Parts: sequence; C-alpha cells; structure tokens
Amino acid sequence: MLVTLVDDDEAVRESLPDLVSVFGYAVNVFLCAEAFLASATVDQTDCLILDLNMPGMGGLGLFRELKRLEKNLPIIFITAHQDEALRERLLEQGAIDCLFKPFSDTALLAALKVALGED
Repeated sequence: MLVTLVDDDEAVRESLPDLVSVFGYAVNVFLCAEAFLASATVDQTDCLILDLNMPGMGGLGLFRELKRLEKNLPIIFITAHQDEALRERLLEQGAIDCLFKPFSDTALLAALKVALGED
C-alpha cells in the first residue's frame, strides 16, 4: 500500500513518513499539491495525507481537483487550525478524517486503517 504525504512543512515531511513506514506502508512525499498532481504517483497512491493550508493550490484545492478528475483517493487531512465546522464539512464531502496537529500516532494509524479498508 502506498501512502502519499503532501505538506509544505519541512518538519512534517521529515517525521511523518518515518511513522507511516513504521506502520508498514510505503510512503511518497510532496512539497505541494501542484507537484503531486503533475506526478505519476496520483494513480499509484492508495491513501493521501494532505495538509489543508499550503501555498498555491492548497489541500482543499487539491481535494476539489481530484474529485473533478474523478480520482477517488481516500484522503486524510491534517491541519494546525482546529476548526471543527470545517472538519465536519470535509467529512461530509468524503474525506476519511481531518486530524488536528499535533495528532497522536494512534489517531493517524486508525485513520489509515479506515482509509485502506483495514479496519
């Protein structure tokens, strides 16, 4: 299973892939939504961990673009902005979860299991 992380935060891009690897998944990492969209990884990704607030297209823009392209990837949003109303809207629109940073290892693993049909 391939999990792809798209996040502009260098610390997250350095630490989160190690954690996802410990969970037993392969990981690809992208700095921005545009780079991910331009890659062949879009069609190889089994689950996308997506930062909500990034320069350029941003997580919400990528979410909408993937829907427009009919790429039905399971998406786990991560964000530093604790907005429960936004979280609910994302879940209603089909996101698997929206985790508020800092989130626990167990919360991420639980969301990954749901996203990958392992729950």
